[in-house]
Amino acid sequence: DEIVVAVLNHADKHPMFSVDERCKMLREILPTVETDGCKMLVESFSGLTADFAKRSGATAIVRGIRAVSDYEYELRMALMNRRLEPTIETVFLMAGEEYSYVSSTLMKQVFELGGRVEGLIPELVENRMRAKLEK
Repeated sequence: DEIVVAVLNHADKHPMFSVDERCKMLREILPTVETDGCKMLVESFSGLTADFAKRSGATAIVRGIRAVSDYEYELRMALMNRRLEPTIETVFLMAGEEYSYVSSTLMKQVFELGGRVEGLIPELVENRMRAKLEK
């Protein structure tokens, strides 16, 4: 009855946008859905994904996979999450082949060097990236 898009506050990463900015963009991009009693929420968290999922009442964690290297990493994470919270399943979704090479790091690098990223990221995000670089 609820889909939670979870944004991790990861201290070791250096994203272009703060957690609050990323959550705000997601809320603007994703539809506010309440069809057949299903809601879509965007929330941020720190710590273990399994703990956040349990606190949220989740029954599944959905993770995207772009390439074999993602699968190896995500499999390890899924197995650990299962160990931490055995009642929560992990479901993998494969990216379309046209997006299999897209990552936030690559998009940021291409954009900062003047490359074209339209069609690979939402227009709203591209506009916010442009505004951020112009500051």
